[in-house]
Amino acid sequence: MIRSLHLRSWLGGVGFGWRDDQAAQLVEFAVALPLLVLFVVGIFDFSNAFTFKQKLTNIARDSARVAAADPANDLQSPLPASVIDAFQVVDNYLIGNNISDCGVVNTPSKTGLTWTYKGTVNCPPGGLTIIINRGYYFPAGATTQPANVSCQPLAPPPTAIIGTCVSIRYAYAWRFGNVASLLGRSTVLPTTITAASVAMNEN
Repeated sequence: MIRSLHLRSWLGGVGFGWRDDQAAQLVEFAVALPLLVLFVVGIFDFSNAFTFKQKLTNIARDSARVAAADPANDLQSPLPASVIDAFQVVDNYLIGNNISDCGVVNTPSKTGLTWTYKGTVNCPPGGLTIIINRGYYFPAGATTQPANVSCQPLAPPPTAIIGTCVSIRYAYAWRFGNVASLLGRSTVLPTTITAASVAMNEN
């Protein structure tokens, strides 16, 4: 009888130990789950942003090459054919890849040899901005794309080549910041993704 009582008490202690371990595991999982969600969302969000940046870079490069290959004898007109061609390359790529073109239309504003398109329909705040500069100066020995991603006019350097600069700025809605705010952390992320490319004018 005494042995059976000791055995029951020992087994009961072991059972409580098991229940205690399970409770500790649940607590650990509850603590780790928000961090796990944050990491997973961050990985997907930043990889999507990087991929989107690469797409914009490719679009800017293709549109700059198209415009630079067109004749430059109509650049003083309100809307040259080369600018229309560059705009259509961007717009067709976005629509063809199921990316909203933010309702942008072919009626840009003009400053000198720079044309600016804007679209804000069905897009995150900030929308889409396309800048096409047909008189962009860059150093003759330059081997990299410009750091001036806005393609704004620059003062000509002593030895320069006139090219076409295309800049695309697209609003990007981050999910990472929303998840981080649930954990009591504030995260400041850029509201837009920008890419630019320059091609030497051929005509």
